[in-house]
Amino acid sequence: MKKIWLLVVALVLSTALTACGGNKESSKGASEAKDSKDKSLVVYTNSASEGRGDWLTEKAAEAGFDIEIVEAGGGDIFNRLIAEKNKPIADVVYGLNQMDFEKLQTNDLLVPFEPAWINEIPEGSSDVDNFYHPLVEQRIIMIYNKDVYTEETAPKDWTDLIENEDFKGKYHVPTNLGGGTNRSVVYGMLMRHLDQNGDLGISDEGWKEIKTFYDNGYKTPEGEDDKANLASGKVPISFTFSSGLPGYEEAFGFDAGIVSPEIGVPTTVEQVGIINKGKDQDTAVAQEFIDWFGSAEVQGAWAEEFGSLPVNTKALEKATDEMKQIAEDTTIQEMDYNFISEHIEDWVEKIELEIF
Repeated sequence: MKKIWLLVVALVLSTALTACGGNKESSKGASEAKDSKDKSLVVYTNSASEGRGDWLTEKAAEAGFDIEIVEAGGGDIFNRLIAEKNKPIADVVYGLNQMDFEKLQTNDLLVPFEPAWINEIPEGSSDVDNFYHPLVEQRIIMIYNKDVYTEETAPKDWTDLIENEDFKGKYHVPTNLGGGTNRSVVYGMLMRHLDQNGDLGISDEGWKEIKTFYDNGYKTPEGEDDKANLASGKVPISFTFSSGLPGYEEAFGFDAGIVSPEIGVPTTVEQVGIINKGKDQDTAVAQEFIDWFGSAEVQGAWAEEFGSLPVNTKALEKATDEMKQIAEDTTIQEMDYNFISEHIEDWVEKIELEIF
């Protein structure tokens, strides 16, 4: 697997590219198909919550596309794509992280392409063979209700939740490990305890820590909302992907504090790709849609509407002050994503069977 994702994050926050034209050859073919083809597409994603799917469907329709969005957690979308490999339904997939896209490529589920905005993202941030390209960076952050905790009394790291009895029952734990955000919380903790002789590459101490984390946390039952519990103070510590925070604060009417562990926070880079539907596949409309969706104009509007941190450097100026502040206040946890990709499914299975 190509180790590009940490480079993506570093470059997108520090690189200022001079204005340059998109790839004219790639956009030319898509433009020629514009008026002559049915522009209906099935789009799979794990990033359609909080109104994102409705917004994208509406804006895409204004641009001439008729898209049907299929939404689920990142792990569930990935598993569905694998299950449908011999008879794919999706035309485009976006939102999954770099590890999932690498596995999709390994399973021959992607078609290489070069988007029109290739020169608007940091050099080296795309897959080297052009099977997938980055859209949005997400920091996975622990948050707390500022009405309950101050910066001094709030936890400083995930380990505080385990070691400090005062936090017992006060933090939400991820019980559905089908989504990328929930998985990030788990592997962010496990990767601190690598042991080549340990169970699935993790030391006994690491597995004990995860068990205590779950035993002492609050497992949100059906019928309750973890963000509502966070806002009310019932369970005043939780976590989220960075661009989800503004929507949660607005929807539930509370102010969140952000925990920035010294070791850093997990980060993922949401990618976009075209699904391989066979040798006779015409990908012109799919590429035209991605040329539009990944453009500085649309990614900038997406950033303004949903508080994302776009990889497109021309769209980055549209990121909200809150997102820029999160990027400034948190550091990235260094992790071997090759190792995570190789072990995450086994880790999830172990947690679900032995710890839940």
